[in-house]
Amino acid sequence: MSRLTHQQIADMPLRFRAHLINSLSGFKSANLIGSIDNSGLTNLAVFSSVIHLGSDPALMGFITRPNTVARHTLENIRQTKQYSINHINQDIWQQAHQTSARYDKQQSEFEAVGLTPEFIDDLKIPFVKQSKVKYALTLEDIIPIPANGTELVIGRITDIFVDANAIQDDGYLDLEQLESVTITGLDSYHTTQRLSRLSYAKPDENLTQLGLNGTPIAQPSTKGSK
Repeated sequence: MSRLTHQQIADMPLRFRAHLINSLSGFKSANLIGSIDNSGLTNLAVFSSVIHLGSDPALMGFITRPNTVARHTLENIRQTKQYSINHINQDIWQQAHQTSARYDKQQSEFEAVGLTPEFIDDLKIPFVKQSKVKYALTLEDIIPIPANGTELVIGRITDIFVDANAIQDDGYLDLEQLESVTITGLDSYHTTQRLSRLSYAKPDENLTQLGLNGTPIAQPSTKGSK
C-alpha cells in the first residue's frame, strides 16, 4: 500500500487532487437541487454532498463551493428560503451531470438539459418530474466553513414525494426499487446492489440478516466486535 504524504498531496496538480480527494469519501448520494428566484427563473444543479443531519426535526444539509463565482442555487435559496432535493435515477443521470455546466443565470438548466420542472400543489419550488424520490425543504441555516470558504446549507424537510410501495413497514425506503444512483469522485455514476439489511447492533448479541421488510431471514451471522 502506497503512502501519500501531506506535502505530496499539496503538490498534486489541482484537478488530479480534486478527483482523488473527492473519491476518498466513497459512494455519495446523487441529487439534483431545484430552486427558483423571486422573478420566477428556475435553476437546477447536481450535488453529491447532501447529508442527513437528523430525523426529529427532519433536517438535510449540503455543501456549497466557495463563492468565487456566481452560485445560483445558493442565491435562489437565500431569496426564497425554499428548495427541492431530487434523487438522480438510472434514466436521467447523464442529463443530471450536464447541469454542472456553468450556464448563464438567465438559462434554466431544466430546459438546457431536457428535464421537466414540476410544481406540485401549493409549493412554489420546482421539482424534477422524472425523479422518483423528491422532497421540499425550507431553509433553516447557512453555516460558513472558514477552513475552505464553503458553506453548509441546512434545510427542514416539509414534504416528501415517493411511491408508497417503496416504503417498507418499518419506514425503510427501498432505493434500489426506485433506481436511485450514487456518485464517486466528480463524475462517476453507479447503480447499487444491496447485500442485506442487518439487525440493530448490540454488544452481546449476534447480528441477524433481515429481509427488505425488516424481518429476520437467516440465522445469526458474524458477531460484532469492538
